[in-house]
Amino acid sequence: MSTKDVIRNKVWERLETEKAARFPFPVKGRIPNFKGAEAAAEFVMQLDAYQQARVIKVNPDSPQLPLRAQVLKDGKILLIPTPRLKAGFIQINPEDVPKGEERKAASLKHMNAYGHEVPLQDMPTIDLIVVGSVAIHQDGRRLGKGEGYADREYAIIRELDNPPVPVVTTIHSLQLVEDDFPRDPYDVTVDYIATEKDMITVENPYEKPSGILWEEVTAEQKEEMPVLQDIWDLKYSKE
Repeated sequence: MSTKDVIRNKVWERLETEKAARFPFPVKGRIPNFKGAEAAAEFVMQLDAYQQARVIKVNPDSPQLPLRAQVLKDGKILLIPTPRLKAGFIQINPEDVPKGEERKAASLKHMNAYGHEVPLQDMPTIDLIVVGSVAIHQDGRRLGKGEGYADREYAIIRELDNPPVPVVTTIHSLQLVEDDFPRDPYDVTVDYIATEKDMITVENPYEKPSGILWEEVTAEQKEEMPVLQDIWDLKYSKE
C-alpha cells in the first residue's frame, strides 16, 4: 500500500511530465489545473444529478472554474467555500449575475462582488457537490492536496442536517490511479469521475461522513476555521 503523499507527488510529476497541466504553476501543492477541464465540465452537465440540482457547491480551485461558471449560466445557485474556510461559504444567485459575466462571478477574485457570505443557519439545501482532486482511485477514494478541506466541507453540511449528497470530481485522466492507499473515516469518496475523455460512474463501497468527527477537531483548528466554532455554538453549546 502506498502512502498518500507518495501518490500525490507521483501524480503532480506525471501531469507536468506529460504536459497535461496548465496555469497556475507549479502544480505541486495544489489542486492541479489541467488541459481538458472544460470537456470534463461538459460531462458533468450531462448528469441527471446535475440537471436536477438547484443548489451546487463547487470548490474554488482553477480547474473547476468552467463548471462554476456553467452552474450560474444554467440558472442554479452556486455555493463556493472560501479559501481555507476562513469565512464559510459564499452564495451566488444566478439572478445577481449579468449575462456574460458568469465566469468572472465564479472566479475566486470576484466571487465576493457577486455573492454574499451565507450564515450557517441560512444555508440552502445542497443537491450536488463538486470537489477538486489530486488523485482518484476508480473505487471512489480521493486524495486532495492534503489539508482536508473538501472532507470537512462535506462533514459541515451533513452536520447542518443536509441530506447525503452525491459527489463528483473533475480531473485529467492522468490523475486516475490504481495504487492502493489508506482511507480515513473522515475522507469523502466520490460517486462520479469526469475526465477530459469520459464520465465514470463509481461503484462506491464506502460510507461518507455523516457529520464532523469532533474528537478529531482541535481548539487550534476551531480558531483557524471559525466556521467550526460557529457550528459547535449553533448545535452543541446549549446542550
